[in-house]
Amino acid sequence: MTTRRGLFVAPFDPLADPRVIGDLAAAAEAAGWDGFFVWDHLQYGERVEAIADVWTCCAAVAMRTERLLFGSMVTPLARRRPQVLARQAASLAVLSGGRFVLGLGLGDDWVGEFSAFGDESVPQVRGAMLDEGLEVLTSLLSGAPTDHDGAHYAARDVRFQPAPAVPIWLAGRFGNRAPVRRAARYDGFFVIGLDGPDDLDAVTADLREHAAAPGFDVVVDLQPEQDPEEWTDCGASWVLTRIGPFDLDLGEVRRIVDAGP
Repeated sequence: MTTRRGLFVAPFDPLADPRVIGDLAAAAEAAGWDGFFVWDHLQYGERVEAIADVWTCCAAVAMRTERLLFGSMVTPLARRRPQVLARQAASLAVLSGGRFVLGLGLGDDWVGEFSAFGDESVPQVRGAMLDEGLEVLTSLLSGAPTDHDGAHYAARDVRFQPAPAVPIWLAGRFGNRAPVRRAARYDGFFVIGLDGPDDLDAVTADLREHAAAPGFDVVVDLQPEQDPEEWTDCGASWVLTRIGPFDLDLGEVRRIVDAGP
């Protein structure tokens, strides 16, 4: 298995400018990185002041690169309307010639990204919204006629023009079984909270049990100082280098990017 290397970039503070993100993505492509993935947050605690919009950043990446895979990592679907997200994803897939990857998950409320805006939903509710929203989203992206009338979303007699394929990676914390079952139905699993590379054995066994398709991606992220080799030997198809979230220095970020994978 060939393991690809990417960057996992928080668009915060000195990076909270889509022009800077576009510059970094162009530099990443020149340095030999395979992917460039941008965090999707509304706020991130008192230590982060400025945050850029993930979709504007992704458009900048699409326009400044030719080869890189890129995308949101990860977007809480419960915070968005699936029909709007389908339009955004389809447009980015067209803009990039089919290089856009959509990362989705439940989202956390540890800094009030839900409750501060009047959404008091608990993880179980957000999980149900994620499952239902995925049905609507994937149907719309396929161009198939969509009729859905569920507990959280409705789409009645609508059809979108089919877009280039948009791979969907689902995120989940290591040790939770529901995210594995959910992810196995799609294109990849971004595993959060691994203690070490040996934990990937349990993840890949679960994915086999739930019949993940051939070519399914297992994605992990590491700090810049961590050695990726031991992770590539344990079943990760993507190893991302984390940039952020705190005390970002643009010069140091550029050094990491320019050094390549």
